[in-house]
Amino acid sequence: MGEPCCSVIIRAYNEERHIGRLLEGILHQTLKPEIILVDSGSTDATVAIARRYPVHIVHISPEAFTFGRALNVGIQHARGPFIVNASAHVYPVYPDWLERLLAPFADPRVAVTYGKQRGTTTTKFSEHQIFATWFPDGQGPRVQDHPFCNNANAAIRRALWEQHPYDESLPGLEDLAWAKWAMEQGYRVVYVPEAEVIHVHDETFRQIYNRYRREAMAFKRIYPDARFTLSDFARLFLSNVISDWWHAWRQGVWRRVWWEVVQFRFWQFWGTYQGYRLAHRPLTDQLRQTFYYPRRLNDRPQPSRRDVAPIRYNE
Repeated sequence: MGEPCCSVIIRAYNEERHIGRLLEGILHQTLKPEIILVDSGSTDATVAIARRYPVHIVHISPEAFTFGRALNVGIQHARGPFIVNASAHVYPVYPDWLERLLAPFADPRVAVTYGKQRGTTTTKFSEHQIFATWFPDGQGPRVQDHPFCNNANAAIRRALWEQHPYDESLPGLEDLAWAKWAMEQGYRVVYVPEAEVIHVHDETFRQIYNRYRREAMAFKRIYPDARFTLSDFARLFLSNVISDWWHAWRQGVWRRVWWEVVQFRFWQFWGTYQGYRLAHRPLTDQLRQTFYYPRRLNDRPQPSRRDVAPIRYNE
């Protein structure tokens, strides 16, 4: 077997509802990758579903799991020169997802690419606003001057990973830490809006709290000078609620989502506060903007126009 164009690494735990759609979407791609599923002890049908597809399955114990460790184990089994990291609960919108995500690597200075993410009809309204802020619409790859990226839909250059594997001790944001290292070595991070996936987040408010708490704890590890005070909590909670309410009113859904917005933003920023509560020095302004600040009130969606038909999934 020759070297694949890339290796797709999927981290999974009890993802029977979603894994089949992702694997189907990968098989529809214009590029044909190697697929590696890293399962951390699923007790449902995740592994059985994956075995219906051309997938190499690797197992790690739940006790050994961190996001960084799962990726490192998967990459150790990979043969491709580029590593595509995909969450088990995403699926590509277009058949050129991989092609678009990998195109910027023609520039040897590029270390990381990441693509657009959007929600589904079940996604909470505030999560839609976060996706729109973190992954803006547009056309063409964009080189950025900060290390934000997201391993639910991202790719890296394997040769650089061999120099610097993912940090297995972090409770999250291993993608940010790795991109920060790459930029410090003089490499580039590129956002590719056309490399679009649907990201299914059906979290309870408790899960939302836990997610933002662990990410804040990780951020503090990566940026030791970071802090997040009670005044930050109050200000960002209120500003994001107001922003979300404005967008909800403009979309005609305010009556349906107003209380959900309050709950989501409370647990998001209370979790963030709890994660940062031991820090003492300020957070960098640019990354604060990327992670926390609300959408601008005059920001309107401008979806990119594609001449490629989307993938038609079997329901």
